[in-house]
Amino acid sequence: MKWSWEQALARFDLHLRAERALSPHTARAYLGDVAQLAASLGRTTPATADASDVRRFLAERHRRDAAASLGRKLAAFRTFFRFLVREGVRDADPTLGMPAPRAPKRLPRPLAVDDCQVLMAPSAGDGETENGIAALRDHALAELLYGAGLRVGELVALDVRDVDLAQREVRVLGKGGKERVVPLPAAATRALAAWLERRRRPGVRAEPLFVALRSRRGEAPRRLDARDVRRRLARRARAAGLADRVHPHRLRHSYATHLLDMGADLRAIQELLGHASLSTTQKYTAVSAERLVAVYDRAHPRARTARRKRRSD
Repeated sequence: MKWSWEQALARFDLHLRAERALSPHTARAYLGDVAQLAASLGRTTPATADASDVRRFLAERHRRDAAASLGRKLAAFRTFFRFLVREGVRDADPTLGMPAPRAPKRLPRPLAVDDCQVLMAPSAGDGETENGIAALRDHALAELLYGAGLRVGELVALDVRDVDLAQREVRVLGKGGKERVVPLPAAATRALAAWLERRRRPGVRAEPLFVALRSRRGEAPRRLDARDVRRRLARRARAAGLADRVHPHRLRHSYATHLLDMGADLRAIQELLGHASLSTTQKYTAVSAERLVAVYDRAHPRARTARRKRRSD
């Protein structure tokens, strides 16, 4: 079987969306990565590209891309070539055994609890337009990001029917099409109830939970996308007087870290976050340990002296 790059990319796109159930963001990134490889190989076909072609491409990108980006590109190539082997286009995967570049380990940077409280205060949305409806919406989405630890992609995919205010829970479709039910704190429940009271149309539940306030005449309200949410959250943080950068995933980090600080079980946090592996969740234990050391160093009168002495020894 012979496929051109155009045919291979079209089939790969369908595979990612229909079979792998990757998030739209990841699917676009993988498809873009393979398209970059195709553009760099000239007349080489999907069936004849070999390991040296992949290594050469990654080496050329090394100067421009961070290790994490290179690692994602290699993951995209592995997925692509394995798909071609399965489809009978190739006999072997040229990326087999190819090591991924090591990315520096970065600990999550959660917000302080006090900063989260300020950000969640209804007054943080003062000055919004549309008779306060925008403030209600932005307050609700901020409470949901922090109160349920959602990914921004999960948040914008929610429909009205996914929220059960009576049971105080939200049904979330996570990575890989895995569904989970996350409990809602009282503050998030109240904020969502206030928003839904203003924007819900009677009898319509199969509609986006968070929508733009303006739409063309005769058209349904547009679902907010991830960029909208980031922009609204950043604006809310500025209005609340927070100098530190605030974005949706940082609220997710804050959710997990604050739960751990309050004694929540790591396995339970894994389920709440929708992590496939416990090792992904364990990074929050390092964050909490680091925070404890910082508190100790600030609070104990002999802590810094003792720490300097240990280092000098």
